[in-house]
Amino acid sequence: MTIDSLSTLYPLLSTLSVVVEVIAALLTASGIAYGLLALLGARAFEHDARAAAKLDAEGFAPGVSVLKPVKGVDSRMYAGFVSHCVQQYAGEFELLFGISSLDDPAVAEIARLRIEYPQLNIRLVECPERLGSNGKVSNLAQMLPHASFEHIVVNDSDILVSPRYLSRVLAPFAQEKTGLVTVPYVGQAEGTLWSRLEALGISTDFMAGVLTARKLEGGIHFGLGSTLATTKTALAAIGGFEALVEQLADDYEMGVRLSRAGYRVELVHEVVATTVPAYTLRGFCEHQLRWSRSTRDSRRAGYIGLGVTYVLPWSLAAVLASGGSLWSFSLFSLALLVRVAVALTVGVGILRDGQVLRDLILLPLRDCFGLFFWAWSYASDVVVWRGEHFRLKRGRLERV
Repeated sequence: MTIDSLSTLYPLLSTLSVVVEVIAALLTASGIAYGLLALLGARAFEHDARAAAKLDAEGFAPGVSVLKPVKGVDSRMYAGFVSHCVQQYAGEFELLFGISSLDDPAVAEIARLRIEYPQLNIRLVECPERLGSNGKVSNLAQMLPHASFEHIVVNDSDILVSPRYLSRVLAPFAQEKTGLVTVPYVGQAEGTLWSRLEALGISTDFMAGVLTARKLEGGIHFGLGSTLATTKTALAAIGGFEALVEQLADDYEMGVRLSRAGYRVELVHEVVATTVPAYTLRGFCEHQLRWSRSTRDSRRAGYIGLGVTYVLPWSLAAVLASGGSLWSFSLFSLALLVRVAVALTVGVGILRDGQVLRDLILLPLRDCFGLFFWAWSYASDVVVWRGEHFRLKRGRLERV
């Protein structure tokens, strides 16, 4: 390369560096602003939770059917089953387990549960039909006719709950027009780095985003799969579970449809736990991409802005582009301070997730992966779910 060509190239590289520097700085500033909004959202949620706890819902304990679709055996599944059996609930409740085949190994675990808790109404419902691409919702549609009560609670097979879970989840139904109650959750990591990164993301990214959306949108208008408490009447108003059998984000969509139908959706301060498997890198990537593409498909406008929430990679880019200038290090320090504050406020303060303290050092890595999956989610509409490949089209699943 000649001296003349170098002299021509240098100004171009210098200009490009300045452009990258300015863009990275602006995105970092936007990420810091988002972090401050997340802190305000967390504060508002805590305030509202304390106010709700003072409301007198004593004596309100309707009968409730807990619907749990199951497939296979997870490491902490039985502990989750047991936590539902030791509820301190004044009303009647029953546990219904929906299973596609009686050859499933989960059948033995349910039989064991019925032996250990003979005083409870625990039933197994075989769901042999596949009504749509979403097998879980297909099972729920076949389980619902067997539910004895008007109020129903749906959660995943491995969800671990507190003894006051049913009391707190059903309390908002004492208020008129409550159509859905959902709850925050934490992920219990199974030990691998990838499992820990996902659990950290749930407590410090995902739930922070939920609380921010709640603040900005004047309430929550979607559901979380950790708990979907509703009524048969409200479900019928949106076409029942059958209307959701082709949806990937069925929990989100249920809340959206109930909100549009005029029902209130409530997020109550009752934290449950789910298991995050011991992922390999491939399994981690497939799950994160499915999650990212599902969110992108559900909240297209809001998802575009999600990229700025990963503030640490942008602030590091500003440091590199500026050649390590003093202002860029100051900006990075501020970004790190806000990011850690959100992680501690939401992950530890609200969710009581001790794993956040253990894995706080992984926050920069978590943000880098988050930004990577956000960008990669736009590359395709294909998701992998339980080993099957589907194409997403406006929330609907089409088998590939």
